[in-house]
Amino acid sequence: MSPLLKTFATCAILFTGAIAAPASNARLQGRQDLVGTNPLKVDLNYAVYEGYKDGSSGLNIWKGIRYAAAPTGNLRWKAPQTPAKNTTTQSASSFGPNCPQVYPAVPGVPNIPGTEDCLFLNVYAPANIDPLNKLPVLVWIHGGGYGYGDATQDMAEIIQSNNKGFVVVTIQYRLGAFGFLSSEEVKSKGVVNAGLLDQAFALAWIQTHIGKFGGDRTKVTISGESAGAGSVMYHALAKGGSLGTSLWKNGIAASPYLVAQYPYNGAIPTSRFYQFSAAAGCGSSGAVLDCLKSKDSTTLQQANWALGAASTYATWAFVPVTDGDYIRQLPSVQLAAKQVNGANMLVGNNANEGALFVPSNISTLADLKAWLKQEFPSFTDAQIQAVLDANPASDANVDPVAPKFATNGLTPAPVTVVNVSQVATGQQQRGDNIYAEATFVCPSYWLNNAYTSKGSYHYQYSVPFGGHTDDIPAYFGPSSPNQSPEFTLAFRQIFGNFVTKSNPSISSEAAAKNWPQWTGGTNAEMINLNETGGTPYQVVTTFGATVTQFKNPGLQNAILVANAYSWEGGRGKRCDFYKSIAQTIPV
Repeated sequence: MSPLLKTFATCAILFTGAIAAPASNARLQGRQDLVGTNPLKVDLNYAVYEGYKDGSSGLNIWKGIRYAAAPTGNLRWKAPQTPAKNTTTQSASSFGPNCPQVYPAVPGVPNIPGTEDCLFLNVYAPANIDPLNKLPVLVWIHGGGYGYGDATQDMAEIIQSNNKGFVVVTIQYRLGAFGFLSSEEVKSKGVVNAGLLDQAFALAWIQTHIGKFGGDRTKVTISGESAGAGSVMYHALAKGGSLGTSLWKNGIAASPYLVAQYPYNGAIPTSRFYQFSAAAGCGSSGAVLDCLKSKDSTTLQQANWALGAASTYATWAFVPVTDGDYIRQLPSVQLAAKQVNGANMLVGNNANEGALFVPSNISTLADLKAWLKQEFPSFTDAQIQAVLDANPASDANVDPVAPKFATNGLTPAPVTVVNVSQVATGQQQRGDNIYAEATFVCPSYWLNNAYTSKGSYHYQYSVPFGGHTDDIPAYFGPSSPNQSPEFTLAFRQIFGNFVTKSNPSISSEAAAKNWPQWTGGTNAEMINLNETGGTPYQVVTTFGATVTQFKNPGLQNAILVANAYSWEGGRGKRCDFYKSIAQTIPV
């Protein structure tokens, strides 16, 4: 099946508007935490977990650590809660269960069950960490459209590629209707954006407990891809940007997914709330939340799947909203005001983000307009035309035998990603690129713009085909055949140096040796991560298109500095256009 379908006191204060100051003598406390007869046994005050030493990587690993109580029954759609105390030593050798899943709306999407009791995290740490010299921490927030995914990504390869220089934490959070159900009633009786609050609770847990695993809580980098990167963006915006570096210092956002963000009690979230309620047998009007809380999990998961399957192609029904507390403004507005948390931000996009999310039957201009009206339901005909004008292309139908090839980013118009890629030409490619830039690429630029007075860096992953999520094997492994050992090492060290040094520059590549800071505007520079040479081979993408990729022998790194504004025939200008209409989308 396609992968497309595939501190607790501190935290309590967080949800009321303030953050407690870090405890004093943290390094001495860490020394006490790590000294003992069994360094794999960790006392979290509410529970004791015993991890294991992995024989192949040499890392100490703890899997399935509960960081919050089971959000079932009356705790559904409530803020995350401190777990009940359990003094029995628990094995931390297996991942916790996945949260209930809902895949994007594509034909034949299955209902994949999960477990509501799923608020677990995992820790990967080098052995024998000096308790007086704790290591920086990388936190991974998985993607999946806020509807599916888990925290089972193995982190051994990126740690080993960086001389075991940091600790990694991977977290799970409530998804779909369980994490993002929203309405006036949900907020009045509990919380909206529960999934984001789960993530924040996990970050507060890290502030309290990561020293016991050898991590330095003052050097935390949060990261994610797609919805995980969107989550990084939301934590950058959290509490109006008033949190500073109290929960994390740096952020890595790979292909940040920017969804239409409605008020928590707006017409669309409220309509989806009642559709979910009706599907679960609790009615389509009035007070229904108590009924929903009383339902068995299977019934709720079935309703969650039903709404997901009925959504617009490749979208999800339940996503973050403006809640007036944790998320207070539209991202485009707050990012422009540079009201953000954290100190430094590394942001990336892939060469071909959109094809995974756009139906592949767009042949004519009429087809494209019909899809755009579904994708941007609030747009007038004039606004649809403005989108088309910003993305000029021939009105001719798609020629099924027209040459398809990867652009190099530098060629002047009209030969740009607006018109052609390895999977599409004409109106189809026009739609693919509109989605890519409006949803992933331009938001990545806006996020960088918000950090120009701090530390802001940008890259594009361009190794063919360069589709959405194709970058993950390069930095976490196992790498794909088109990602050479030299390329993956460079990419992993880019991430690693940002975690450990707050700067992604790497000495092994001339172009990235002194990584240019993002300045915004027409002079904004980025690093393009690509390879040349190699032996061609054919691959079928997750959405069924055949593309040519290249593998060893013969691959060579092709890493260069590029102007991000003029890239692909003036991407920066198109992003300026999307910024001008952002509040209408709304994002």
